[in-house]
Amino acid sequence: MGIELALYTGRPHRGRGAPALLRGSYHHGEALAAALAAHTHPTDQRLGRVDPYGDTLFNEQDAGAALAETTALLARCTTEDHRAAVLDLAELLAACARTPGSWLCFVGD
Repeated sequence: MGIELALYTGRPHRGRGAPALLRGSYHHGEALAAALAAHTHPTDQRLGRVDPYGDTLFNEQDAGAALAETTALLARCTTEDHRAAVLDLAELLAACARTPGSWLCFVGD
């Protein structure tokens, strides 16, 4: 099970006029899923609501709120793989938060 990340210029959808992919992260899927599962709580944090089996979308406001959670999440990571995954996630959350109209898609396995 893994979670890949995709940052789009707008809300992702299929078909004509679909938003452009700005950037993706495909190297830390299993480590990201494990870090989120071990160190987040579904009712307390936005990152805890990421579905490891389906897609979860964050708009720029969601991304900004979730970015604040990554500092504590990073401090709780116990492996270098988890730390690298969370750092990559933080980078994409920051990019989404500062890009008007963008959406970050968590693609569950």
